[in-house]
Amino acid sequence: MVAAVAGGALVAASGVSLGLWATSGDDGASAGPAASSAESPGGADEAAGTTPGASPRPSPSRLFPLSKAPRTIPAVRAHTAERGPGWRPARDHRVVVADPVLADEGRLIAGELGLTYAGGEDDERDGDLRLELNRDAGANPESYTMTVRGGRVTVTAPAEAGVFYGTRTLKQAVKGTGAAPEGVVRDEPAKQRRGLMLDIARKHYDADWIEDRIRELGDLKFNEIGLHFSDDQGFRIESDTHPEIVSADHLTKAQVKRIVGLAESRHITVVPEIDSPGHLGAVLAAHPDLQLRDAGGGAVRGAIDISEPRSARIVDDLLKEYAGLFPGGQWHLGGDEYQALVVNDPEASFPDLAAAAREKYGSGATVEDLATGWLNDRAATVRALGRTPRAWNDGFFRDGSVRAAKDIQVAYWTGKEIGARQPAEYLGEGREVVNHNDEFLYYVLGEPLTFVYPTGERIYEQWTPRVLRGTTAVPERYDRQILGGSFAVWGDLPRSQTQEQVAAGIRMPLRATVQKLWDPDEPELSWAEFRKLADELG
Repeated sequence: MVAAVAGGALVAASGVSLGLWATSGDDGASAGPAASSAESPGGADEAAGTTPGASPRPSPSRLFPLSKAPRTIPAVRAHTAERGPGWRPARDHRVVVADPVLADEGRLIAGELGLTYAGGEDDERDGDLRLELNRDAGANPESYTMTVRGGRVTVTAPAEAGVFYGTRTLKQAVKGTGAAPEGVVRDEPAKQRRGLMLDIARKHYDADWIEDRIRELGDLKFNEIGLHFSDDQGFRIESDTHPEIVSADHLTKAQVKRIVGLAESRHITVVPEIDSPGHLGAVLAAHPDLQLRDAGGGAVRGAIDISEPRSARIVDDLLKEYAGLFPGGQWHLGGDEYQALVVNDPEASFPDLAAAAREKYGSGATVEDLATGWLNDRAATVRALGRTPRAWNDGFFRDGSVRAAKDIQVAYWTGKEIGARQPAEYLGEGREVVNHNDEFLYYVLGEPLTFVYPTGERIYEQWTPRVLRGTTAVPERYDRQILGGSFAVWGDLPRSQTQEQVAAGIRMPLRATVQKLWDPDEPELSWAEFRKLADELG
């Protein structure tokens, strides 16, 4: 009786997570609230060393306290505590995969933890790390279960991505304390888009540096990296269709293929962006005849003449060319800051655009309608290539006879544009949104205008995916339409920081961002504790 009471008290005092799942897996682990009750491992019968109807037997509860959840970034969302020694990697421990498609995940974690990759062996040995697919068609493909019991670890998930994330949790647990704690982790992300966008057009980054960021993102369970590789200052990827537009400092296609391959191995999608119809200065430097001019004949920096059919052809050439280089399902079309629409009277300032709009869309059509038509046409180009289009929020307009296609996702970044619309307007139209809030998630080199370098602390304590503009959250009813978020590094003043300084500057903001995208609840750790954990995990 004394033993039973003591065991129950220890369970109650341990703060064990009740978990998110109410069923048990094939691994035999208890789940849900029952796993934290007095009947869970370490409860009354086991604490007394007996099982109903069986002879007394030794119990690990006499040797080990209840385990604690592994300390990771992002934090795991549920852990069922158990009594046992946990698992420590050793050179003679094996990584075994139950499906050949998990070979990449198996080899990676084996190399990271100094284990032996054994492939698809059927026998079981002490110390094994086993990776399995349960192929649960109804489950989040990024979810996973990690069971540590009896001197072995099993990571099970419905898809390869989930297995990979389970190995990231294991890697961090070992990095932090040397061991994975006994018990069962059940984990999944709250948001499906967790990204970093890099402006490699205004500041050229080495391929090796980008690959280092991909490794960092993978360990943190990010799943997107955006490459904004065309702007006024540069076009940074080799081109076969238009080599004349490529800047001296650029990535070769071979380098990009290696970047994309590394990203795929970490279950990260590379999202390319050729911004148009603005931010095309590098393209227009080689094609000045396509540059937009105002009523007085003055050239407009970075803006292409969308009334000229050849403008569409050159941009579509590039979109089609790079589709083979970037196989992921997402494509960013830009659409922001077209200079014809940052004046008070676009029709008076750009009469040729106004005339083209009326000819194409009717007598009441405006320059905004022509710009929306341009966006829809580029969306049709990438849609035909099997991609989901995305564009910046200031490329969508409230009024007009032409409406942006419904499947174009909104990358919401600002409310500073002329005629700015509240985030709820986009959501009220049923659009899907990715959060790029420039108040929290914009790292703009040199801090021009009103930008300041964001801090991880501010993101961690004040931002959530529903805070799309400023510091105010949109209503909870729109949460499902917010696909996730992306931290962004912009190169407005590219010499303000070196590559190494950028990597150091975004380190904690990235960790804070993914924590808030992975788990919607208030973080359990204080900022000081979170920062200390980040230092421990490296």
